[in-house]
Amino acid sequence: MIRHLVLFKLNDGVSRDEPRVVAGVEAFRALGGQIPELRFWECDWNITDRPIAYDFAINSAVEDTDALQRYLDHPAHQDGVAQWREFSTWVIADYAF
Repeated sequence: MIRHLVLFKLNDGVSRDEPRVVAGVEAFRALGGQIPELRFWECDWNITDRPIAYDFAINSAVEDTDALQRYLDHPAHQDGVAQWREFSTWVIADYAF
């Protein structure tokens, strides 16, 4: 199994309640039911307010590197990424477990 973690930081001046952010969150929340490769899916806002904290997180798992690539290439994932690209930056980590 591969764990796929993503941490998002909203760009300066962008707030959680902006319509484009709300739409981006909904797009990511829906992925768990849209992409068959996902064995585990959760995402939500960070609940802490520290200077080094990121704002939003995705924690997911897939079977193997081929499944990870299919997830990354899936149109619904690509749509969500395109939305988030407009108002945030992110870091990822993928590891076997």
